[in-house]
Amino acid sequence: MPFLSLKFNLQKRVKLAQGLWMLYWLAVIVGIILFSLGIFFKIELRKRSEIMDNNESHLVPNLLILVGMLSCGLNAFGGKLCHDSLDPQKFSKMKPMLRPYMLLCCGFNVLLLLLVLLSFLMQFAVYLTLAEGLKNAIRFYKDTDTPGRCFMKRTLDMTQIEFRCCGNNNFRDWFEVQWISNRYLDMSNDVVKDRVLSNVEGKYLMDSVPFSCCNPGSPRPCIQHHLTNNSAHYDYDHRTEELNIWNRGCRQAVFSYYSGIMNSIGALLIFTIVLEVRLRPHCRSQSVTCVLKGTELDSQTTVTYRNHFALPFFFWNFILFPLRLIAVSMQQKRKQWREIHILLVEKQELL
Repeated sequence: MPFLSLKFNLQKRVKLAQGLWMLYWLAVIVGIILFSLGIFFKIELRKRSEIMDNNESHLVPNLLILVGMLSCGLNAFGGKLCHDSLDPQKFSKMKPMLRPYMLLCCGFNVLLLLLVLLSFLMQFAVYLTLAEGLKNAIRFYKDTDTPGRCFMKRTLDMTQIEFRCCGNNNFRDWFEVQWISNRYLDMSNDVVKDRVLSNVEGKYLMDSVPFSCCNPGSPRPCIQHHLTNNSAHYDYDHRTEELNIWNRGCRQAVFSYYSGIMNSIGALLIFTIVLEVRLRPHCRSQSVTCVLKGTELDSQTTVTYRNHFALPFFFWNFILFPLRLIAVSMQQKRKQWREIHILLVEKQELL
């Protein structure tokens, strides 16, 4: 039984097909962006895998690359489907593919929802991995001659310079580890010897930080050694004066960078889901109704639409979409009443 029936003439059907074709190619472009973003995110994780203790998860970028390729393929096929729906001969060949295509689209939307959840939930895993990885990176900073850790110093220095950070939580993390290798320490020096012997673990600890912690924007030359010794520097008080090194820890800085990428991924995926859910039912109605002239938008289209959406789109499906149909139907009724009124007026004038 028709529900708020709408009749499309040939001109409206052509415009509908053209509009849907453009939207499908917009979705293809979004798929290319998702694919590129997945590759970019994967490269960024690989670039800093050393400071993440090589335990970073590539599940999100791998799924993002897969979703990007599926989006390009499905939406390109959907665009061709809507383009060929105006030709009865072409559509008759593609009609058997319509149901499997809709099932694939439903599975694709489920995958998109899963990826949205992962892009937000995996941020906690990234935070914990960074905390443990940076802790070990600071500890192995001095091991430039140890196989497997030769580039740890370079990676950590570049990270602190790029993200303008120092240490794991803050610059005081460097006070708790020996970050200068014994090969660069003069053990014949009494000061060095006393400092090593005074430590229970035999480590050379000092209140200093690497050069990469220095803030180049500070007007004063960088003070990276004896940070807590006021007498070692002229006109200096570490308790009141603003230090010319970065105060923010690298864990918070790098996590903010990765969380920004993952939040952008989640927002783009939500936009993709909205676009996909809006396209599928229209493609179904376009393919079914545009073959025969004057076919009505009946309840089958409403059922197809209802079976294809997720809970976050309840507002559109049950409120906005029916209101839109009601408005169009009322507009048609007003047009019919206007035509009847004109006929009655003409008839009275003839009498």
